[in-house]
Amino acid sequence: MKTLAAIAITAAISLPVGAFAKDVILRGHPNLQKARAALNEADRFIAKSQESNEAVWGDEGGHGRAAKEYITKAKQELDLAAEWVNSRK
Repeated sequence: MKTLAAIAITAAISLPVGAFAKDVILRGHPNLQKARAALNEADRFIAKSQESNEAVWGDEGGHGRAAKEYITKAKQELDLAAEWVNSRK
């Protein structure tokens, strides 16, 4: 429960700042923006699942956490793709 609270507080603080910076990088790339929105939605659904199942399944065998780590990596790759395209304009 403490870990979940720490994650929620960290996300609440860093998400608005990070979202603004990423919007600038992805500006002009509508498909990458849609991909990021889908990843954000998946992240929210996983967090809801973790909250719902915490009492029953504990940490979901670590798979929920792993999925969120892959989502974070996918977001980083989207940013790198946008930066690569932007550097060639």
